[in-house]
Order: sequence, then structure tokens, then C-alpha cells
Amino acid sequence: MIGISDIREAAERIGGHVVRTPTIHSPGLSEFLGTPVTTKLELLQRTGSFKARGATAKLLTLTDAERAAGVVAVSGGNHGIALAHMAAALHIKATVVMSRTAPRRAADLVEETGASLRLTDGMAEAFALTERLRAEGLTLVHPFDDALVIAGQGTVGLEFAEDAAELTDIVVSIGGGGLIAGVAVAFKALRPDVRVWGVETEGATTMAEALAAGGPVTVDLSSIVTTLSPPAVSQLTYDHVSALVEDILVVSDAEAVRGVLDLAEHAKVWAEPAAGCLLPAARQVVERVGDGARLGLVVCGGNATTADIMEWARRFDL
Repeated sequence: MIGISDIREAAERIGGHVVRTPTIHSPGLSEFLGTPVTTKLELLQRTGSFKARGATAKLLTLTDAERAAGVVAVSGGNHGIALAHMAAALHIKATVVMSRTAPRRAADLVEETGASLRLTDGMAEAFALTERLRAEGLTLVHPFDDALVIAGQGTVGLEFAEDAAELTDIVVSIGGGGLIAGVAVAFKALRPDVRVWGVETEGATTMAEALAAGGPVTVDLSSIVTTLSPPAVSQLTYDHVSALVEDILVVSDAEAVRGVLDLAEHAKVWAEPAAGCLLPAARQVVERVGDGARLGLVVCGGNATTADIMEWARRFDL
């Protein structure tokens, strides 16, 4: 498992390449949820999500030979966007493997960087293709099964812990678990009394099922939230979450999309469903911990178009 020193080293390494995103008390969300709420606006990060942190932390450690050979990543959207953009900025050739179910905008943003985009029929096939490309000599920049990447994502927690002293509970979305693993390490080192809660959507409950099984398991995916939909978490992220996270809260796709609309109305930010799921989960946290909760929400990304949200809102009759 990584430690706070790894996160501090990552922060120094990536400091000139990423944004220290705002940490802001939200009067609108505080009124909406009935308790003080502070947001970490990671959707304002370069490439629109926290993923730029972990990708950059990994890319900056490559040897000259690895840089020359190029890198490969598998992604549900945001990791691929981040890797493609940050690799282009560092003059490293990148290949991104995505499922055809990923948002079209994500694929377009990857191609605009000059990266090679490879599409597969599903995420399991995407991971398999990525392994073949890795065997051919490309360096894998894994979205979550890499200590350097987790340390990079942990800089979100480092900044949040430094900038918001009054929090009792942090709510973080889970895909593969890299973000929550890093955030949990940072908070448990700097603010050990703060509880860290994870959120997954129905049909993408890889961490919840791993915890129930005692280790990573492959899950049949059906959630519309592709950015939270790897086929399984890794042993590395499972170990961090099982040791440091209070519990995993599960919400429906409809609740996640409703959360996007609520974030726009009450927080005045345009997020994606991977962040929208925080609001229904936050209600569960308030119900469980009672009065005195002071919530921190990691608003992880904003790479969803108005057309995407309108389509999902119609589908769920919102």
C-alpha cells in the first residue's frame, strides 16, 4: 500500500502540469442536503477530470526507452482522455483502448490529440487488447492498478485535507478504486477522524462485490456510467479500500443522472453521472451518521455533454 510520502512526492512531480482545483463551500448543496457541504471541484482539472493527475504522475517516471516505445491505456472515457492529452504535452506516443459503449465525445477528444484510438465491443475485450499491446512493447498506464497512478490521484485528497479543516465525512466515486484509494490514504494520514465513503452505481458494483467476496471478482456490467465500469477492481485498490474506507454505497443510474441535474441546479456546476451519484449517496451518509455531519464531495469529472444528459433524463423520465 502507498503512504502519504508517496502522495507528497507525486504532488511535487506533477505540480507544474496539473491544476490545484478549487475547494469551495457550497451554500446551495448545504441547503439541499441539510448539512454543510464542501466540494472539491476536480471537474475543473485539465482534461475535465482527476485522471490527469495519475496519468501525469506515471508518464513523468518513464525511461527514455519507454517514452520512445510509447504507452497504452484502457479506459471508460476519462483516463483515456487524460492520458492522450498529457502524453501529447510530453511528446509521448499514446494508444488508448476503449469500449464502443464509451461516450462518443470521449473518443473524439482522444483522437483530437493525435493518439491512436482502438475500439472494442466491451470493457472486458478492451482490457484483453490492452494486455496484448503491452506484450508487444508498449508501457501500460493502468487507470488504477498502479501505485504511481494511485499516488497521483491521492493528491486530490492531499489538497482537500489541507483546504477544508471542518469535514467529518468524504464521499468519493469508485470505478477501479484508484481515486478513493489515494484520497483515503491522504485523509487517514492527515485527518484520521474523517470517514471516507465510496459510491458505486447498480450494474457496476465491482468494489462492493469484491468486499463481499474477500477479494476482486469479475462483475457483469450494465450501468450507463461507463466511467465507473471496469470489469473488476484490482488487488491493490481492494487492499486500500478494505483497510481505509467506511463503506460502499450503491445508487441507481437514475439517481446518478438526477444527481447531475441537482448539481447543476444547486451547485451551479455541470458534472457527469460519475459525480452525480455523490448526491444520493451523500443523503445516505447523512442518514447514517446523523446530526453534525460536515460533508466533502469530490466532484470527480465533467465530461458529459448536454445531449448525453438529456437522453439519460428522458430514459429515466426525470
